Amino acid sequence: MYYNSQQIILASASPRRQQYLKDMGLRFSVYTSAIDERPVADEDPVTFVIRMAREKAAAIRESFPDSWIVSGDTVVCLGQRILGKPTGAEDAVDQLMALSGREHCVQTGFCVTHSRRRVEVARSVTTKVRFAPFSEVTARAYVAIGESSDKAGAYAIQGVGACLVQSIEGSYSNVVGLPLCELLQVLQEHGVIEPASSMSE
Repeated sequence: MYYNSQQIILASASPRRQQYLKDMGLRFSVYTSAIDERPVADEDPVTFVIRMAREKAAAIRESFPDSWIVSGDTVVCLGQRILGKPTGAEDAVDQLMALSGREHCVQTGFCVTHSRRRVEVARSVTTKVRFAPFSEVTARAYVAIGESSDKAGAYAIQGVGACLVQSIEGSYSNVVGLPLCELLQVLQEHGVIEPASSMSE
C-alpha cells in the first residue's frame, strides 16, 4: 500500500510491529539496543511509554544518522498502575484477574526520528479495552497456552486473548503494539513514505 524511498530502521524486536510494517509494503531493517525499561517513581503511563520510545530510538540513532528510526513501547494500565510483560505464569494470572470485568487502557508511545535532519516526533495513543468477567480457571487455561508470556497485560488481542475482550474503544493496532494510523501520518508528513499508487502518477 505504501513505499519508502528513504531508509527506515525499526528499533523493535516485536514481531507484531515488524509484521505491521511489512503488511504496509514498507522496507526496513531491524536494530535494537538494550535499555532499562523500568518506570521511575511516580511516572505516569503516558510519560513512561513516550520516554521508552524515545530512549529506544536514541540508543541506535547515532549509528544510523541518515536513516529514519521508528520505535515504540506499549503498556497496559489500570488507572496509573502500569502492567508490563508478566514475570512468569503466576504474575500473568494475577494481571488477568486484575483486568477481569474491568476497563483498562492500552498506551503506546512511538517515536520517529532522524539524526542528521534533527527531527524527532514522539507521541502516545490510548485505546480503552474492557474485559468480560472470567474466572481464575479461565485465566489459568489461557496462560497455559503460552500466549501471555511476552505481552503487556498478559494477553494478545490478535490471538486467543480476543475471547477475553468484551469491547474496545480506539485503535485496534495500538493494542497490538503499533498505532498504524498515527505512525503512517507522521511518516507521510516528513516525506518518508508515500502511497504506492503515487508511483505511477
